[in-house]
Amino acid sequence: MKVIKRSGDIVDFDRKKLENSLLRSGAMPSVASQVLAGIDSQLHEGITTKQIYKQAFAMLRRASNAHAARYNLRTALLHLGPAGFFFEKFIARLYAAQGWQTATNLMLQGNCVSHEVDIAMRRDGVIIMAECKFHNSREAISDVKVPLYILSRFNDLKPKKHELFGISDHITQCLIVTNNRFSADAVTFANCSGMQLLSWDLPANGSISLLTDRNGLYPVTCLTTLTAIEKEKLLILDILLVKEVLDHSDCLHKIGISENRIKNVLKECSELRNT
Repeated sequence: MKVIKRSGDIVDFDRKKLENSLLRSGAMPSVASQVLAGIDSQLHEGITTKQIYKQAFAMLRRASNAHAARYNLRTALLHLGPAGFFFEKFIARLYAAQGWQTATNLMLQGNCVSHEVDIAMRRDGVIIMAECKFHNSREAISDVKVPLYILSRFNDLKPKKHELFGISDHITQCLIVTNNRFSADAVTFANCSGMQLLSWDLPANGSISLLTDRNGLYPVTCLTTLTAIEKEKLLILDILLVKEVLDHSDCLHKIGISENRIKNVLKECSELRNT
């Protein structure tokens, strides 16, 4: 069976890939089998992967909001846009959970000119500058021009000491982050130039998807019991993570959610944290 990817490419339907994504959401094998059977009954030549995703999400949501939320993670990252400011803060929180000191939205003086740096991070004497390339669509990729440009900025910044985290020291490493994927040339160039990459699926042992699951740091945009407007209100309140909703549940009152709905939201948050 041929399906149409978001990029427009026509490929064979990969049933195993869909099954793996359902199981990664935390769904029981029996639930995953039910969803797969439902998808099988609706498959037709030329169906889009977007249609398949929407159908699988709807069926999974009927079984568990929390599992649907995890299944929705990659789309949820897109909703941290459109400018990407909240995505930068989300990445900073992922690293803070691993013991890094973090700061966002900095202006640092380079050897030649000043540069706006998305995230600075420090741990064990290492200081990393992280630059985030946010895309508003699943189809977009970060090509080789991205590491080429960021390398020039890193080279201008690293000769000088910078006042960060109460000390004056050199930036020693550079990390490039995207919510989507990097092109093959971008990966090759970054590896050759000694830059680190972080994307939806890179590196294999520490990608955004793995770090999110490993630390249980799901963005509020993945929740199925909130509207898009309510999620945006939480982001404005600097409530980016599901765990922060649980830690500061009064935020739900602040954005005008009724008591009955608050119970449903907190139930989904608790289940998502415990999946």
